[in-house]
Amino acid sequence: MFNISICLISFMFLLGISMFSFIFSLKFLLLDYSVIIEWEILSLNSNSLVMSILMDWMSLMFMSFVLFISSMVIFYSKEYMEGDLNINRFILLVLMFVLSMMLLIISPNLISILLGWDGLGLVSYCLVIYYQNVKSYNAGMITALMNRIGDVTLLMAITWMLNFGSWNYIYYMEVMKNDYYMQVIGVLVMIAAMTKSAQIPFSSWLPAAMAAPTPVSALVHSSTLVTAGVYLLIRFNFILSDSMKLYLLIIGVLTMFMAGLGANYEFDLKKIIALSTLSQLGLMMSILALGAYKLAFFHLLTHAMFKALLFMCAGCVIHNLKDFQDIRFMGNLMIHMPLTCVCLNISNLALCGMPFLSGFYSKDLILELTSLMNVNLLIYILFFFSTGLTVCYTFRLCYYSITGDYNFFSLHSLSDKGWVMLKGMLVMLFFVIFSGCLLSWLIFPTPYMICLPLWMKMMTLLVSFIGVFIGYEISKFSITWFSKSLMFYNYSFFSGHMWFLPHISTFFINYFPLMLSYKLFKNFDQGWNEYFGGQGIYLNLKKNSLIFQFFQNNNMKIFLVLMVLWLMFLLLLLLF
Repeated sequence: MFNISICLISFMFLLGISMFSFIFSLKFLLLDYSVIIEWEILSLNSNSLVMSILMDWMSLMFMSFVLFISSMVIFYSKEYMEGDLNINRFILLVLMFVLSMMLLIISPNLISILLGWDGLGLVSYCLVIYYQNVKSYNAGMITALMNRIGDVTLLMAITWMLNFGSWNYIYYMEVMKNDYYMQVIGVLVMIAAMTKSAQIPFSSWLPAAMAAPTPVSALVHSSTLVTAGVYLLIRFNFILSDSMKLYLLIIGVLTMFMAGLGANYEFDLKKIIALSTLSQLGLMMSILALGAYKLAFFHLLTHAMFKALLFMCAGCVIHNLKDFQDIRFMGNLMIHMPLTCVCLNISNLALCGMPFLSGFYSKDLILELTSLMNVNLLIYILFFFSTGLTVCYTFRLCYYSITGDYNFFSLHSLSDKGWVMLKGMLVMLFFVIFSGCLLSWLIFPTPYMICLPLWMKMMTLLVSFIGVFIGYEISKFSITWFSKSLMFYNYSFFSGHMWFLPHISTFFINYFPLMLSYKLFKNFDQGWNEYFGGQGIYLNLKKNSLIFQFFQNNNMKIFLVLMVLWLMFLLLLLLF
C-alpha cells in the first residue's frame, strides 16, 4: 500500500508544480519579465552566504516540462516496477534526480549549478547500477567517470570566476563577453556541456547508460541528464566566440552523423532510441552553434515530449516480451498491442519530423534555417544526410517490431492490459501531437521569414522519403546478399561500434595503463629493482649485520680456533 501511495503522492505533487510553473512561464513570456530571488542562508561578520534563484520564462517553461514528464514517468513506474521489492528507493532516487535538475535550471550561480550538476551525476550512477549485475556496474562506472571530466572543467570555471568578484555569471556575461577570462570560462563550460550531453569524444556513456530501468531511461533521455549540457550552453550562449561556435558546430554535426549511422546497425531496442537521442543532441548543439539559441531550446522541449513517450512505449513492449530487447524477436505487435503501437508510431513520426506533429515544427525550422545560413557544403550535406538516417532507422525499427511475423515464443501473453502504463502514455501522446504548434506560437510570436529556392525547400521532404525507402529496403532484405554485403561494414569503421568510441574510452583508458602497471610491477617491484631497491638493500644489510654480530659475539672462540688452525698449518709446512 505504501508503494502505491508514494508513487501517487509524487505524481500528484510534481504534476501540480508543473502546471503552476507553466502558467507562470506564460505570464513571464508575455510580459518579458524575469525575477532573481536572493535568499541569505548565513551571515557571519561581513560575509554572507546567499542562494540565488533565477525565474524567467525559459527556466520556468523548462522546469514545467521536466516536472510534467517526471510525474508521468513516476505514474508509469507504478505498474512497470510493480514486482520490485525496492520500489520506494527507486521513486526516491527519481525524485532526487528531478530535484538536482531543478537546482541546475533555476541557478544563475555557478556554485549552485555545480551542486545540481554533481547531483545529476551521482544519482544517475545509482540509477544505472539499479539492476545489480556486472553489465550495470560497468555502465555505471563509464557514465560516472566520463561525467567527472565535465565536473572538473566546471570546477575550473568556478575558480576562473573569482576574477569577477562573484559567481553569479548572469551579471557579467553580456558586459564581459570579450574579456579573456570570460572566454576561458566559455571554453570550460563548453567542455562540461559536451561531456554531459555526450558529444564526440564523450559519446560512449550514453548507450551504456541503457542498463538503467526503462522509466529512468525515459527521464534521462528526454528532459534531465543529457539535456543539462544543452541548457547550460543556452544560458552561456552570449560568451561563445566565433571560433568556439565553429568547433561546437563541427562536433555537433559529427555526433549527429555518427549516432544516425550507429542506430542503423543496432538491434537492441533501447540502444536504437538512445542513439536517436544522441543524434538529436547533436542537432541541438549544431543549431546552438549557429546562433539560434531559442530554436535549440524549442527543439529541446519538443524532443523531450516525443522521446519520453518513445521510451515509455519501448518499456511497455519490453515488459510484455518478458524483458527481451532484441528487435529481431519482435514482429506483428500491431495485432497484439494496438494502443502501444499507435503511441510508438506517432512518437516515431514526430522524431522523423512528420508534418504537424511536435517534432516537425522544430526540426523543419532548424533545417530550413540552416539552408538560409552561411554554412559550408560539408556541414549542409551532413545535416540533411543525418536527417535521412533518422528516418531510415525509425522505419527499420517499425518494420522489425510492428509488421512481419512474430518471432518469439509461440505461447505468449502480449496485450494492452497494462492500463496504468497506457494512461501515462496516452496523456503524453496528446502533448506529442499538440505541443509543437503551441510552443512555436508562444516562443516565436513573429514568424521566421525563410525565403529559399524550391529545391532547397523540398530538400527535407526528399531526404525523408529517401530515408524511408532505404530503411524499408535494408529491413526487407535482411537475409539476402544485400545484407551480407553490409556485414563487412557492420564490423568496420562505419558501424554500430560508434566509430570505436566505446573502445577508446574503455579499452584505451583501462587496458594499456593496466598492462603498463603490470609490466612495471613485474620488472621493477618483482625484478632487479627488488634486489637492488628497498627490500633488497634491507635484506643484504640484515644478512651482513648478522655475520658481523656473530663474529662480535664469538670473537674469543674464533680467535682460538684460528690460532689452532694456524699452528696446524705451520706444522704441516715443517713436516713437508
